[in-house]
Amino acid sequence: MVQVHEVEPGWYAIDLAFQHVPHVIASYVFVGREGATVVDTGPQTTLPTLLAALSELGIGEAEVRNLVLTHIHLDHAGAAGHVLERCSNARVFVHPVGAPHLVDPSRLWASAARIYGDRMEQLWGEVRPCPSDRVVIVEDNETIELGGGRCLRALATPGHASHHHAYLDTASGSLFAGDVAGIRIGGQRFVFPPTPPPDIDLGQWRRSIERLRQLRPTRLYLGHFGAVDDPEWHFDDLLARLFLWGGWISAQLELGQEPEAIAERLRELTEAELGQLAGGAASLPAYQWASGSYRMTVDGYARYFRSHRPFASGI
Repeated sequence: MVQVHEVEPGWYAIDLAFQHVPHVIASYVFVGREGATVVDTGPQTTLPTLLAALSELGIGEAEVRNLVLTHIHLDHAGAAGHVLERCSNARVFVHPVGAPHLVDPSRLWASAARIYGDRMEQLWGEVRPCPSDRVVIVEDNETIELGGGRCLRALATPGHASHHHAYLDTASGSLFAGDVAGIRIGGQRFVFPPTPPPDIDLGQWRRSIERLRQLRPTRLYLGHFGAVDDPEWHFDDLLARLFLWGGWISAQLELGQEPEAIAERLRELTEAELGQLAGGAASLPAYQWASGSYRMTVDGYARYFRSHRPFASGI
């Protein structure tokens, strides 16, 4: 049974059940009189779940009009080309930096392969190019019309990725935050900062969060995972952990610790904290799948520090 539910009038959340684990990757669908809009398609490995959810909502493939991508990482956008093949009336909306990589995903795939190695097919399946005439570049502050007077306003929010947009539903005040607002599973009081290489930037990330905070969103919708009803606390926890981890990892690197050892210690500390917060380890599998790996987390910070010295210059 596909997990799909209405989160507010017109909007539905879909649990894509990534790797058969609940609460890891979400897509969001707006159903209007003039067709449907999908925010983040997920990877090709979860495409059957996305299509089944659309069917459950009574949405035919010809009724899908817009694919709106927060960014082009494979867990958010890997299925975009496949969806366009099936949904002949759809166009895909994306940040200008991400657009060329949808048309020719070879560099995107190669970059991800350096991180995930021989797990690429298991995790992400296949990536197909998007026809250039169906790729729409969205600039900062531009709006995407959903129909019926509803629209999403694009907000350039680099930090997690240079090609990142968050999208504000101007009617409801809800914010589709992608990954710039971090990972939070099951309402736990713990926001995990996703810091994969190659282009995290702590200074830009802090400024992006402050930009979103100033909008005073009524609710956040995360790619990992679901609705957040306490945005102020959420932003505070994300920023605190983003820079706490950054300072600790920077110190470990300065002391000559190997990245693998740093990642293992970070895993131990984080899982112990999560276990205490959750009263057990119920949310650990979802956090683990959503965050990728602790080695990836450390490598993202390490790459940032190599190009931003001293650490203080990034904040």
